[in-house]
Amino acid sequence: MVTEHDKTLEVLRIAIQMETDGKKYYQMVSQRCRNPVFKELFHSLADEEVLHQQEFEEIYNAIRIQKAWPETSFKPDTGKRLRTLFAKVTEELGGIQPPATHLEALQVAMNMENKTHDFYKSQGKKAIYDAERDFYRTLAAEERQHYLVLLDYYEYLKDPAGWFVQKEHPSLDGG
Repeated sequence: MVTEHDKTLEVLRIAIQMETDGKKYYQMVSQRCRNPVFKELFHSLADEEVLHQQEFEEIYNAIRIQKAWPETSFKPDTGKRLRTLFAKVTEELGGIQPPATHLEALQVAMNMENKTHDFYKSQGKKAIYDAERDFYRTLAAEERQHYLVLLDYYEYLKDPAGWFVQKEHPSLDGG
């Protein structure tokens, strides 16, 4: 018979694997990027995945031993570091069209972040413990922030002028 304890551990194993896969992807893309800003972006995303993976492993081990969800000290940065990198990209590129591979890498990254967001959100709804529910909701919110930052990068790179009009709302009244 599969217990709630077993189900929780299985979800955590899946989450650990998702973070591991994300880290590997971001590291691979970072190594292939010639542009130092993109290299830094994907390196930062890999670092975020490592932090998530470590947190999951600690929780997994605590649940395995204590058979209860532990309190966590996980504090997401809500995408602040990635937004700082985005500001750097907009300054440095200045209208230069990035290689298609950068856009494709961003699309894959956005898809990954969206899937992990959905997974964590669904796990938060199924959670038994308050600490577990809060943890998954926090992670889902952080993954959503990652997605939104990546979407900003993508939209800016694809159409800098259109991005500027949408984000900055410049006055075009001629006055």
